[in-house]
Amino acid sequence: MLSTLKSGVLWRFFYETKAIASTTTLCIRKCEQRRKLNTTTRIFSDKYNIILMGSPGSGKSTVARILAKKLNRPSIDIDNDVLEPLWGVKVSEKLKEKGSKYFIEEEGKALMTVKAENSIISLTGSNPLHDDAMQYIANTGYVIFLDYPAKGILERLHKMKVDRIVGQEIGTPLTDILDHRQKSYEQAYDVRILCEEDDSPECVSEKVVQALKVLEDDHGYVSTRQDKNSVGSQDRTSLGEILLQGLAPDGGLYVPALQIPCLSKGEWSRLVNLTYQERALRIMERLINPCDLHPSKLRLFIDRAYNTETFSSEKIFPVRHLEDNQFLLELFHGPTASFKDGALQLMPQMFVDALRHNQPLNNNGRYIILVATSGDTGSAVLDGFRRHAEGSGVGVMVLYPEDGISEVQKLQMTAMSGGNVNVLGIEGDFDLCQSMVKRAFRDPDLASWLSANGNLKLSAANSITWGRLLPQIVFQVSAYLDLVEQKVISVGDPVDVCIPTGNFGNILGAFYSQAMGIPFRRLICASNTNNTLTEFINSGMYDIRSRQIQKTQSPAIDILKASNLERFLYHMSNRDHELVRRCFKNLEENQCFEVTGQLLEDIQEFLVGKWCSEAECAQTIKKCFEKTGYLLDPHTAIAKFVADLVNDGDVPMIINATAHYSKFAPQVLQALGHKKDIKDKSVSELFDMAHKITDSPSMHCKLEESLKSLSVSEKVLNPSYEDVERAIKMFSHKI
Repeated sequence: MLSTLKSGVLWRFFYETKAIASTTTLCIRKCEQRRKLNTTTRIFSDKYNIILMGSPGSGKSTVARILAKKLNRPSIDIDNDVLEPLWGVKVSEKLKEKGSKYFIEEEGKALMTVKAENSIISLTGSNPLHDDAMQYIANTGYVIFLDYPAKGILERLHKMKVDRIVGQEIGTPLTDILDHRQKSYEQAYDVRILCEEDDSPECVSEKVVQALKVLEDDHGYVSTRQDKNSVGSQDRTSLGEILLQGLAPDGGLYVPALQIPCLSKGEWSRLVNLTYQERALRIMERLINPCDLHPSKLRLFIDRAYNTETFSSEKIFPVRHLEDNQFLLELFHGPTASFKDGALQLMPQMFVDALRHNQPLNNNGRYIILVATSGDTGSAVLDGFRRHAEGSGVGVMVLYPEDGISEVQKLQMTAMSGGNVNVLGIEGDFDLCQSMVKRAFRDPDLASWLSANGNLKLSAANSITWGRLLPQIVFQVSAYLDLVEQKVISVGDPVDVCIPTGNFGNILGAFYSQAMGIPFRRLICASNTNNTLTEFINSGMYDIRSRQIQKTQSPAIDILKASNLERFLYHMSNRDHELVRRCFKNLEENQCFEVTGQLLEDIQEFLVGKWCSEAECAQTIKKCFEKTGYLLDPHTAIAKFVADLVNDGDVPMIINATAHYSKFAPQVLQALGHKKDIKDKSVSELFDMAHKITDSPSMHCKLEESLKSLSVSEKVLNPSYEDVERAIKMFSHKI
């Protein structure tokens, strides 16, 4: 089986260890391209080893022997088959003779004498402490980390009567040494196996086999409009390639070719007491092939994205009790005060990495990130790419509806205009902006012009790109785990989640979380008066023929064409690309489509759709504030109203708080009865007013500071694709 493991681009990584801080040593792996295999070459050949790594007591040797039988490969135990024959003495005697420091050096030298192919290699617990040796052995195959719970390791070592391991000095607790070892293991693996406390060696070996099978079967990403029978007959499309492309060539949206992986209750339990960053790594490495983005590099990206310099909460996206069975997932603690920061502090790093690794294929090309925004995406894209993509040859152009966003949202974006970013207002609504972006992607003449005039290509950062959805899965999962950590529920207990929804991206993240095993009982789609999604969920008819976007106080969801609904229909229809293609062709040409029968019943099993009027939104802001002291933004108020409407009280309800109220200070203050007081007030004065009213949630200081000394540069275009095309060409000369 392993000789046929899947085709694709293989990035291998060298490592180096650096000591930082006075008392703590962290292993930081420097990722470099080891080699690149063409898309018809198998990742695993008969020469590749499977290398098991983990703590003493994790059962590596036993698992290796079981795997050797399952896969018909020889097994090599480094302790028994390499060290003791080479040294002529038992390992324990060598350790006593040399001491921990010199033992690790001798052990490393011995590991570098191993000449093995097509084998199952069981490392010692201390092998990963020797950098050069780990680099050497890792280059011979795939390193599989048996990540066993510390409590289980201690119990096993106690049963084995092991009270001291390599690196443990007299007086140092074994738990401290295991914690130090864990940090080394965390930097050295290709694939992590989350072991449960009661997992037997047979069970762990089966998890390893399944993980390898995923690599074998992984055909990368496919379009929602691609014939599923063609998957496997074409070259693999990598994560890097789809990040650069944005929209699929056939107009569809990219999704993983494989089913979304599902974790067990025991595996989810392993994540409960972890930090947000640690959860993000373990979730995303299950969704990303290590050949596309290595876990060691993913860890660096996550740590750069989610930290207290960028986010105002140590929890990143905390969950707090609101009232009764309702909890708020606060998604607004990032630099631009909306949930979009969750994806757009990470996605630009992944994009730049993809650009660098695909430069030979792209002839050192450059990119324009073309984005349509209904308010929050634009500022989050601009902030993310300015922080993490400066000097990378990437420019960002944002289109927003001139009269369809809040004053704060407009200030955030227009203040960033200049250099390699360009912000343009459009005399129209969000759907018009989004249609222009999609048209630009499908415009062969524009593509030819950009290629000939600067070797440029277009790409996306809207939720139409898969790179935006990955981080949204993480914060939906993390919210559930927070409720477990707070002892509101136990792992496996159902909860409801209610999300203000426009382009269907955030609720799609909850849908994928559900597919991964998070027991969301109901996915509740909350709309404002632009309620096409509500109508679709309840009737199966998606009809915008006689509708125009209504401007509301929740502009981020003033959307009639929900792009990510295409991905949802693709999955719900069992990947029926013909149905998806037909539906969205009808929507484009006839402004409507309909689903019926079993498909509609299945959709209604997953989704609940309700909507909220403008008056009800304002009333909800006021009522919630009077009852709880908590000030909602209009989008969260939409979700709160709908949550109240459908709440049966049987399970906890997680309400997505998608923006900080200060971004919509005039609307919020007016809802509280301050209509006369806010007249002719500046944004800064409105912030001050709101801050005096409540500190729940606390004022968004980063947003407040960023808006105090802004110089605004605003450009507005007519609702003409030709004008947008001309603006793209002019902007291309600045990149």
